[in-house]
Amino acid sequence: MLTLADLYTALGQPVTLPNAGTIHIRDIVIDSRQAQLGDLFVALPGENMDGHRFVADAIRRGAIAALVQQDVPNVTTAPNSLPVLIRVENTLTALQQIASWWRNRFNVRIVGVTGSIGKTTTKEMIAQVLGMRYRVLKNEGNLNNEIGLPLTLLKLRPQHEHAVLEMGMYTYGEIALLAQLAKPVIGVVTMVAAVHIERMGSLDNIAKAKSELIEALPNDGVAILNDDDERVRSMSKQSRARVITYGLTPRANIWAENIETYGLDGISLDLCEVISGVTTRHHVRVPLLGRHSAQTVLRAAAVGRAEGMPWGEIIEGLALRTAQLRLVTVEGPHHSVILDDTYNATAESVIAALNLLADMNGGPRIAVLGDMFELGDVEEQEHRLVGCRASLVAQKLVCVGERARWIADEAIACGAQRQNVIHVASNAQAVQVLEQIVTEKSTILVKGSRGMKMEEIVSELSKS
Repeated sequence: MLTLADLYTALGQPVTLPNAGTIHIRDIVIDSRQAQLGDLFVALPGENMDGHRFVADAIRRGAIAALVQQDVPNVTTAPNSLPVLIRVENTLTALQQIASWWRNRFNVRIVGVTGSIGKTTTKEMIAQVLGMRYRVLKNEGNLNNEIGLPLTLLKLRPQHEHAVLEMGMYTYGEIALLAQLAKPVIGVVTMVAAVHIERMGSLDNIAKAKSELIEALPNDGVAILNDDDERVRSMSKQSRARVITYGLTPRANIWAENIETYGLDGISLDLCEVISGVTTRHHVRVPLLGRHSAQTVLRAAAVGRAEGMPWGEIIEGLALRTAQLRLVTVEGPHHSVILDDTYNATAESVIAALNLLADMNGGPRIAVLGDMFELGDVEEQEHRLVGCRASLVAQKLVCVGERARWIADEAIACGAQRQNVIHVASNAQAVQVLEQIVTEKSTILVKGSRGMKMEEIVSELSKS
């Protein structure tokens, strides 16, 4: 466990308390409301809220130290006693510096996961597979950025043999920084899609940013790349590490065949690999939803193989039902099944969710689709792609938001009956419409960008 003396050492500062080496830090928090006895509070300045305003609150709740980059006038400290304020030039940089120092104390194999879609579920499945043999740490939720990843690294303990870390990005250099902190030996790239394209400018630019993980791998590392995505496949040229490809054709090193979907009961597939010139097949049924989840299975299996795990152990790990999934099911009106996939949305992920909806047999299929953000110049095109697919899947389509007008228009253009396509401006209006049109047990998909807060729709429907 990190000590107060470790903090000073990691920061290159002289130890100010004589017994600092015996004072253990229980946890590191950035929200004063989460502070408990023995914690370190990191005062991060932000656009809307400055953590320095809450140093006193954190100490009142039990924090014994705080990282600060400016004076905190409402906090009184005394020499050679707790609590202590550790002054640094930049608290975020200091947090990362401490995390890097702490990570370097452990002989742990780090798996980095990045990509436009599927990072979180991939992280969960990899951790599940590796957990069959190894003691594994993973970042919780979406702690995948320049703040969350250091906080995860600081949870490393001597018992951990592997850590599986999701790595997100908004612009160039961010994944390179995360890789510098974590030092991954295995890098997994899911796919390149039009997420943040408004900021990044093009798919090629997004691929360039994602490839920073592959470029950071050591010579004895392993790059695990999606053979079905041309931009990801080409990252092999930037890798010093050994490359393992995965995909849906035998061109990949590990591929899937005979994919079957069972709605909410998961999918089954054959995982294939050539060993000594002979193709081996391993059948598995997993609790993931939708045909697109075969890619997630392949990524987790590839990591297991890269780490020397036998297929039997990998198959057993894949079949477990412990992974936390983004898409969850909730009961709605008339015992309907709500597919709550409200975390985020791109054209690719919405179409994948619609494909899952198409596999469902629980009464009429209703799609509730909201705006997709940060798509730049391709936003109309992407919304229209979704609309056309929705016209072939959903008996009723409710489109929410200004951009979702394109979804509605294209669905009608692709053959949906006009009376079955409804466009509304808000979540509240969508709920009103759904309360009228859901008159029997149905399957209802709800999906849109995070900023649309479409979980509000799920919450209201689940009360019905």
